[in-house]
This record gives sequence, structure tokens and C-alpha cells, in this order.
Amino acid sequence: MSAYLNGEDPLPIIVPDVSGHDATARGLPAIDQLSLRDRAIVRSSAAADVVLRTAAATMVSTALAPLALNPWAARRQREESLFYADIAAQHDAGVSFPRPTVRPRIVRRRANALARNLAHGTVENLTFESTYTPINPVMRPTWQGLQRNNIAHAQHWRHLDGPRPTLCVIHGFFASPYLVNSMFFQLPWFYKSGFDVLLYTLPFHGARAERSSPFSGYGYFSRGMSGFAESMGQAVHDFRIFVDHLESIGVQKVGVTGISLGGYTSALLATVEDRLQVVIPNVPVTDPATLLDTWFPASSIVEFGRRITGTDRAEYEAGMAYHSPLNYRPVVARDSRLIITGLGDRLAPPEQSDKLWLHWDKCALHWFPGNHIVHISQPDYLRRMTRFMRRNDFIPDEWRTRVA
Repeated sequence: MSAYLNGEDPLPIIVPDVSGHDATARGLPAIDQLSLRDRAIVRSSAAADVVLRTAAATMVSTALAPLALNPWAARRQREESLFYADIAAQHDAGVSFPRPTVRPRIVRRRANALARNLAHGTVENLTFESTYTPINPVMRPTWQGLQRNNIAHAQHWRHLDGPRPTLCVIHGFFASPYLVNSMFFQLPWFYKSGFDVLLYTLPFHGARAERSSPFSGYGYFSRGMSGFAESMGQAVHDFRIFVDHLESIGVQKVGVTGISLGGYTSALLATVEDRLQVVIPNVPVTDPATLLDTWFPASSIVEFGRRITGTDRAEYEAGMAYHSPLNYRPVVARDSRLIITGLGDRLAPPEQSDKLWLHWDKCALHWFPGNHIVHISQPDYLRRMTRFMRRNDFIPDEWRTRVA
């Protein structure tokens, strides 16, 4: 099936072109307010998502268990969690995530033929040695011993007559391959429409996964809640260095979108990176403390760890608030924020997006009736994204006369 974002360029989509809608002033609709068709889609897609959520939660449990089930390690984690809680209590993103002070050398290498053929243009793989230093001194020896993770990676699709407005894309947990994300986000279409594109690899994913990792993303959770906090710190730090690089080559307009964990990172970036012209979290996590309550069996692992250390709920939530976008005010303007959520999502339920929407002063919020992976009505929300980007003057010159 093909959908058209304008009168000329076809956007190939493999999901039905079902209409989504913007939230009203009251927020997202209740299930009983939906049409019969949308109700059926939401309920069926939600049921499928529960299976996927259990699989993802099992992977997270595999990473969490060695520390959470060890009383000595769990007690140490509690002490470290209090460190992050104290910083989070300041509600100052500049303190929690300080701006990088060193600009490392970016190494550019030609990407493989598959990537170049997909983009039908110039594609480079970018790397640099991460200069990230954990904010918690206790974690610094651990981070210094990480070899693969401390090489930051991104793939840059660029036009030779650029620089162009650059849309940065951040993948979700486990789902780091460039090919998967380029197809999911319809990046060839955006590139053909005149954008440059940067696909950013989160810490411990893909080429950044340590050799002992059983799966991509394992390192995010295998060092406990402190490791999760520092992973988010490094995700923000390294991304900002790539923005420095884009700025150094003349890019004047940078936007970011991301899905799930990438949506979480995108929303957090909106609290520190005022160079972003648009921020579009897609099915984002926003409150991981409450989210993990629904992620069985990971929820049981976390609860057991809290009990053996005597950590009460307030302490646990205070520590997790360190990297939550709900803990900080955004520096990106309200009209430059768009949240996309799926009403059938059970990995990052729409309640997560609703919390961000309220915290972000009821900015633009668009919903579709699919789940976390199957984005029913993706053509519709991609059209919504183009209208949003046009209003924010985040468009290539080719769009100025073509996109209504």
C-alpha cells in the first residue's frame, strides 16, 4: 500500500493507512470514546503487545538478576541510588547532564553498499572515542574498563550539496540495526525529500555492546540502576557531541525523534539541548519506575531487590527520577514538541505519553490505534510530522513549495 505525504512522492507503507488523531485539551480518549473499528484495533493490538512485553521484560530480568538477587550488591545499589536521588532533587538538567567540554575527533568512513543503495546517496559511518565520565565517582572505574561501549557510533546520510536540515533518529531497546530503523522510520523517503539523516546508536547497543553481552542493550541494565543512570548520562553526552559535529560542518537545523527507549532519550534531550529545533518522542517511556511495575518478570526482580535492602518506594522513585524527563523543564519551545503514542501500546503504555504531555504544558500529542511495534496509521502520523516540521520551519528547500 502507498500513502502520499504530498502530491508527488509515494511513501511505501506496509501497514494500513488508518487515521489517527490529535489529543483534545482533555488529553487522550478513553477506549469507549473510540469508534468500533478503532476499539477493535486497540484491543487486538494490546493483546499482542502483552506477549512482546513479557519477552522484553524477560531480557531485562536476565540483565538485572545478578545484582538484584545478591544482597551485598543490592545494598550497594541502594547507596548509589541515593546519590542520583540527591542530584535529581535539584531539578536542574544542566547539573545532572553537564555539557561536554572536550570535542573528540570524529572518524568518518564510507558505509557499506547496502546502506548507500538504501539511501541512494552518500552514507558515512561516524565514530569517536567517548569522553563521557560518570557523574557518580563510584562508577568511573567500571566505565573506564568498557572498550566497545566507549566508542560512539552513528550513521550519517547526507547530501553533497548540503548541509541540510538534519533529522536525528534514536532506536529503541534492543532494536539498534541501522537497516531496521531506516525502514521503520521511512528514512529513505525523508532523505529523498531533502533531509539529511543521522541514525544514533545508544550505549551498549549494536557495535557498542561489549563482547560478553548476550544481546544488544544488555549493558543498560546489567550494572543495576546505577548503570542505567550512567547509560542515560552517556546517551545524552555522546549525542550532544554529534550535534557539535553537525554544527561544525554547517548544519543549522537539527531535530530528533526516537522510539521507546529512544523516545525516552529524545524527551530527556529536550531538557538540555536548546539547539534542537523539533523534538518528536514516539511511543516514549517517560516514567520508568512505574513502567517496570507492569513488566513481569522484571517487576518481581526489582521488587525483591527493594525488599532485601529495605528500600522504600519513595527512595526508589527518587533515584529513577535522575534520568526522567518528567524531572526537568524542557529547554525546547512548547510549539517545537510533538509526542506520538499508540493507544494499544503495552510496552510503553499511552499513560506514559500522557504524563509527558501534561509536564510539557499540553503540547501537540498525536495518537494512533496500534501498539508498540505495529504502528497502525503510520502514514497518518508521518503526515502529521511533516505538518509539524513545516510549522517549525524545519524543512528542506524542496518542501517550501511542495508540502501543503
